[in-house]
Amino acid sequence: MIPAHSQKPAFRFAPSPNGLLHLGHAYSAILNYDLAKEADGRFLLRMEDIDIARCTPEFEAAIFDDMSWLGLRWEKPVRRQSEHLDTYKKSLERLIGRGLAYPAFMTRGEVKACVAEAQDRGMAWPRDPDGAPHYPLRDRHMSADERNIRIANGARHAWRLDMRQAIAELSGELTWQESGDGEVGTISADPAAWGDVVLWRSDAPASYHLSVVLDDADQEITHVVRGLDLFHATSVHRLLQELMGLPQPTYHHHRLILAEDGRKLSKSEKSTGLSQLRTAGLSPAAVRRLLDM
Repeated sequence: MIPAHSQKPAFRFAPSPNGLLHLGHAYSAILNYDLAKEADGRFLLRMEDIDIARCTPEFEAAIFDDMSWLGLRWEKPVRRQSEHLDTYKKSLERLIGRGLAYPAFMTRGEVKACVAEAQDRGMAWPRDPDGAPHYPLRDRHMSADERNIRIANGARHAWRLDMRQAIAELSGELTWQESGDGEVGTISADPAAWGDVVLWRSDAPASYHLSVVLDDADQEITHVVRGLDLFHATSVHRLLQELMGLPQPTYHHHRLILAEDGRKLSKSEKSTGLSQLRTAGLSPAAVRRLLDM
């Protein structure tokens, strides 16, 4: 039976409880809430708490306090990624079974050395839209026997998407619908620009790319509203959605709230932290005015 709410527009705010919320988070949360209200839709909250070492119950409680203070109300229960690791693992195993993911054994240091050696020889090494070098192709071409031996011997490894093979599975052009503060309309996705992205980390469970598309599908999210810094990552998300038969949301990538020096805000920016602003006597209405909302 289809849930009664499944046809309603659904929006979500998905912070990581590894620090205190700042003005950038407030902008995204309020925008999602306001758009959901305008559409007579649902507003959901998700805790992206896979990084167990940095995410704490104290930071999660602080997020609840800040959002309540802003006047935001969300559906219960809150989804926590840490409670859905089996879901991510099963999806990874299906991709592995289809030959779309492979174990990656190189350390960060080995990757850095490989890139440096190639550049010393005058080779231009491909980089992703965030500026990080593509992962070398050595492990992609490793034989199954060698992979199995290394894993059996306890070699630490991540799992990466075989981007070449994944794109070969597509039956048509890959696009998404965008209504944000940058490009709008039908956007052509370019997942190859990211190289063989990580799906499962060696030092933590599922990557952001894998977990976010599965979470959005499970929560029946119809509108993904998030910062422009994730605009290009949507290419990877659309590819994974197609590979795993997941629904396609509409995307809205909004402007970023920047620090005075033009940098993206971080959770260490005390001057823009919501708890500090509350202590200083600002009201939720003042925060909205500060954000020009």
